[in-house]
Amino acid sequence: MNDRPRIAIVTAADEGWPPGLDPLHEQADLTLANDEKSLRKALSGADILMVTDFRTDLLEDCWPQQHRIRWIHATSAGVDALMIPPIRDSEIPVTNARGIFDRPIAEFVLGLILCFAKDFPGSLRHQAEREWVHRETERVEGKRALVVGAGSIGRQIGRLLSAAGLSVTAMGRSAREDDPDFGQVHAAEQLHALLPDADYVVVAAPLTPDTEGLFDATAFSLMQPTARFINIGRGPIVRTDDLVAALDNGEIAGAGLDVFEQEPLPANHPLWTMQNAILSAHMAGDVIGWKEALSEQFVANFKRWQAGEPLQNLVDKERGYAAR
Repeated sequence: MNDRPRIAIVTAADEGWPPGLDPLHEQADLTLANDEKSLRKALSGADILMVTDFRTDLLEDCWPQQHRIRWIHATSAGVDALMIPPIRDSEIPVTNARGIFDRPIAEFVLGLILCFAKDFPGSLRHQAEREWVHRETERVEGKRALVVGAGSIGRQIGRLLSAAGLSVTAMGRSAREDDPDFGQVHAAEQLHALLPDADYVVVAAPLTPDTEGLFDATAFSLMQPTARFINIGRGPIVRTDDLVAALDNGEIAGAGLDVFEQEPLPANHPLWTMQNAILSAHMAGDVIGWKEALSEQFVANFKRWQAGEPLQNLVDKERGYAAR
């Protein structure tokens, strides 16, 4: 009788095996599922589910009434796609990739801030036209940044921005004093009171029922006309039409967006042609070697699972993120 654990690996349709899983082949049976047919078959016999496609909606369509799944792992920081009722309301532990993306995303955010302050997009446009246009640029030292989301990614962003000379304030799910990174973390109810003071607003929060649509017309109207908005969290946290309107009418000065309500962003979307917007394709944390790092993290947690030890990066399924 085969008593090796069975691991179902859910990937996007255009992806193959994640690199770095070779150490598991001697200890478990691995199955790749990248469409409805293969996922239904894999779920029926899996002990462990590893989900690399953070956008998947196949889980809800394919989830079996009878299964033996004992652990689900997401190779992403956000787990919103996994929080379907049969998973959220079950005792199945869910883990995520907390820690892998923190520093790369923080560097990406600092890069966006420098792009805005030093007008690198403007320089590239003038270079393309062979135009010599002298301008003055801004300092980042002394500017005020509000980081919305005080999890591991938000904390790394705060540390890096502080090191660059910005004054950083954080908003989390609840208020707390004497925070080791931010000093004070403000409660979510304080968002509208915090927005008018920020030169840069950085969204690093997970997508939950509480954060969906958090940045709407009201929120943008409270920001300074010189402020820049950066979102590396999840697209649906922002009402895109309201953001476009705020950029268009000068309520805010710019936006750096790595995530969107609809991904990929449609080619005819007005954001593409707005000179005060910097867009990237949901890649803020995807540095060279990131897929191997995700697999190494999963393999290490698999060894803990086999040994009966507590899993790392357990997600609070009600809150939608891994607690510290």
